[in-house]
Amino acid sequence: MKHMIQLLKEIGLPYAYDHFSEGNAPEPPFICYLYPQSDNFSADGVAYLKKNQVSLELYTDQKAVTLEQQVEAILDKNHIFYNKSEVYIDSEKMYEVLYQFTLEVDYEK
Repeated sequence: MKHMIQLLKEIGLPYAYDHFSEGNAPEPPFICYLYPQSDNFSADGVAYLKKNQVSLELYTDQKAVTLEQQVEAILDKNHIFYNKSEVYIDSEKMYEVLYQFTLEVDYEK
């Protein structure tokens, strides 16, 4: 979680886990992220290496190629392999660019 928060701060956009509460969403661009499932490695019946799959959703009110490139540069700089997809949400009049990747779980100490 700590590594994810560092990435989000480096991107520099408003962010929330899963969604902003109703009425509190900032104007685009902003990011929502979530951990839809784990991708753990097991050994001897134990989760030896714990990883979370991450969905990082970039929302913009218009196509923002430069902003996407900035997000991708930060992911690249941190050696994060990602897959990217995009959809236009007509009801919201926004683009959602989805980055999916896996991060090792880093527990706070």
